Amino acid sequence: MDFRVLCVGDVVGNPGLNEIRRNLRRLIRATGADFTIVNGENAAVVGITPDQAESIFDAGADVITLGNHTFQKREIVPYMEDNRRILRPLNYAPQTPGEGVCVLDTKIGDVAVIDLIGRVNMDYTPDNPFLLVEKALKNISAKVILVEMHAEATSEKLAMGYMLDGRVSALWGTHTHVPTADVQVLPKGTGYVTDLGMTGPKVSVLGIRPDLSIGRFRGDIPERYRWAEGETKMEAVLFTIDSESGLCKTAERVSL
Repeated sequence: MDFRVLCVGDVVGNPGLNEIRRNLRRLIRATGADFTIVNGENAAVVGITPDQAESIFDAGADVITLGNHTFQKREIVPYMEDNRRILRPLNYAPQTPGEGVCVLDTKIGDVAVIDLIGRVNMDYTPDNPFLLVEKALKNISAKVILVEMHAEATSEKLAMGYMLDGRVSALWGTHTHVPTADVQVLPKGTGYVTDLGMTGPKVSVLGIRPDLSIGRFRGDIPERYRWAEGETKMEAVLFTIDSESGLCKTAERVSL
């Protein structure tokens, strides 16, 4: 039986949230997705609030993944402790609130989702994701296992993809907000893409007003980042997985 998983790129600010509210269910219907995962760590530009998380769930997401901005809005902490469908990276320090893995009951049985964060060029150095994911997999019996790698370096994401090839159903990257052209099924049967892209303002630098990013690179006096206005987009990848083997049959880019 085919099991279709829709993975949606980082939601940025109100424009991204509005795009999710308007069009996520439409994209789910159009692709026939059975399970939807959305990266929401930039819903507040940096971080996410409980109300924003609820709006993403209400729009059709089954799981929300987070990354390096997980705790920028501290009010998300009690929400995460009550809702196990919103994940922070597994390789955060062990005392960190929340979970990095969830297992949900679906029409094909258990589906596991793992959220990881890279260590290259991040604000701080989390635990080693390559070692911790090995430990996590030993405790997961689900055939369908889905992994997000929130990382800056393409090499780190690719290395994780090849390490887990044939052992997980799909692995995708987030964080850089730019869709990559390497959507594929790896040799041993794991669906893969280096970066999903983003959901938010189309004319922007990673969802932010271009002049603000330009100013930062020029060395101007820093300003608070604000999302860009105008037309929006949603970038995602659809993985079709064989529920019996847990391996990926096809991977394709979809977008609005």
